[in-house]
Amino acid sequence: MPKVLISDKLSAAAVQIFKDRGIDVDFQPDLGKDKDKLAEVIGQYDGLAIRSATKVTEKILANATNLKVIGRAGIGVDNVDRDAASKKGVIVMNTPFGNMITTAEHAIAMMFAVARQIPEASASTHAGKWEKSKFMGVELTGKTLGVIGAGNIGGIVCDRARGLKMKVAAYDPFLSHEKADKMGVAKVELDELLQRADFITLHVPLTDQTRNILSRENLEKTKKGVRIINCARGGLVDEEALADLLKSGHVAGAAFDVFAQEPATENPLFDLPNVVCTPHLGAATSEAQENVALQVAEQMSDYLLTGAVTNALNMPSVTAEEAKVMGPWIKLSEHLGSFIGQMTDEPIKAINILYDGIVSEMNLAALNCAVISGIMKRANPDVNMVSAPVIAAERGIQISTTNQEQSGVFEGYVKVTVVTSKFERSIAGTVFSDGKPRFIQIKGINIDAEIGNHMLYTTNEDVPGIIGTLGQTMGENNVNIANFTLGRSAAKGEAIALLYVDEAVPAAVLDKLKSTGMFQQVKTLEFDVA
Repeated sequence: MPKVLISDKLSAAAVQIFKDRGIDVDFQPDLGKDKDKLAEVIGQYDGLAIRSATKVTEKILANATNLKVIGRAGIGVDNVDRDAASKKGVIVMNTPFGNMITTAEHAIAMMFAVARQIPEASASTHAGKWEKSKFMGVELTGKTLGVIGAGNIGGIVCDRARGLKMKVAAYDPFLSHEKADKMGVAKVELDELLQRADFITLHVPLTDQTRNILSRENLEKTKKGVRIINCARGGLVDEEALADLLKSGHVAGAAFDVFAQEPATENPLFDLPNVVCTPHLGAATSEAQENVALQVAEQMSDYLLTGAVTNALNMPSVTAEEAKVMGPWIKLSEHLGSFIGQMTDEPIKAINILYDGIVSEMNLAALNCAVISGIMKRANPDVNMVSAPVIAAERGIQISTTNQEQSGVFEGYVKVTVVTSKFERSIAGTVFSDGKPRFIQIKGINIDAEIGNHMLYTTNEDVPGIIGTLGQTMGENNVNIANFTLGRSAAKGEAIALLYVDEAVPAAVLDKLKSTGMFQQVKTLEFDVA
């Protein structure tokens, strides 16, 4: 039974989901604040469910000997060392859709607040003043809203703004013109948005590309009197520059829910007139908190019980339906990679993967991970589908993928080729109707080989006596052959044999085969056939 630790405050309904799915759950909502205690106990768990209080550092992960998945109830994963998790082979999930409505609504509320100076007017009125003429606002109707990032949350903001009769211009490199037309927004470049917008709202993650996207230079390009709203991530706006432009009057107002440094106990924007600030409340509604908690419990349970991967940040997502169909193909891909990994002693420069027929329409990113994992396991037995691509990238290995329509007798197959400075080596395989993977080609030689835990691979010149020598040597040494496959390039050309045996072939038996002088290569192979 998988075991999950919940180290932050999650709803009782989320805890119950784990229990109902047959998962042993340990609910310790204050443990995440004690990093030493967390490091001490994390090795007991297969899954870790968190919010923002738990900091999953490299030190914590070093002790996470059994951990398979971290689930963040919410969208931000700044509190998880994703690089360390990936190298450790731990999937990191979030729940990007549970708080979309709530965050979008908060951005709209902040836009209203800064347009009508509501917080300042409220404070003034509470103080017994009646400064009606002081708080002159602006209407939203007819104004142009510039949306930086028109994805899930930004798209909702666009929709709400159009309902308010605003004109909407969106800057998003991933937004197609067709999708923009359907949304009823104008797709523009960033400079045009800066020049046109009366209000600018940001809805992008914090990356190297988006950091300080509203830099001093870009803020100075904005229309005089613009108002800036940020309910996305701190660090997207140069706060010092924005404060200067607010003081000069170029920017008429700002509404910020997120800050470069949080908790924000001081900031250049604080105490400036017509600046609305909230303490990262974008997802702070009871509905959103419940939604993300339930979603993370379902996602983690699905992965631990079925292998389905949803909303992972360091591995391709695989739905439960895909997992059922792709299971045998993922296993085949691992076996193909494992064969090549065990056969290759030279540093690998490139891995080329060909998908043919029905498999070409599957989730190729996940299959790629399985191939790379199989190859890397010889050097690092602890590698998995999460960590393998990271290790390959660190080693400078180039990965390429080709998919094509059915080109042969098989409904689909996978062919893997590795390139070193000295040679190229390839192997292909398929999945038969019984769901069992088979090797169908090695070094361009066609075969039909069942895959077992223990196998013996030989290469030789196509001459009489090979079968007899192999069979006799195995029999004399009490090694039982479960399956015997032969293949050759041409009569008297290069030939191969692949034996599926019941146990690992002892080194002494390998030496006897080599001593005959009949074989160019004799190699034992191990596969995880569970």
